Amino acid sequence: MGWLKGNIITGLAIGIGSAIIAPLIAPALSKAAKPLAKAAIKGGIALLETGKEKFAEMQEVVDDLMAEAKAELAAEQAAAIEKQAKDA
Repeated sequence: MGWLKGNIITGLAIGIGSAIIAPLIAPALSKAAKPLAKAAIKGGIALLETGKEKFAEMQEVVDDLMAEAKAELAAEQAAAIEKQAKDA
């Protein structure tokens, strides 16, 4: 039971010390945290813009491939119809 009393006193001392020191440290931490948060947000925005550009480029490539595939299908169908017309 002696260890419990020591832990309670230690816990109370840490809690009281934190309550006294926190108001002194909090403004300094908030001043330091604001630029860090702003930098993180700016980095996120830059990453988002880069992602949008890459997605647009990828979508353009896919659209081009689809157009080419449709053109090839149309040419193949036309060739098949022409062959049927010759054979008939």
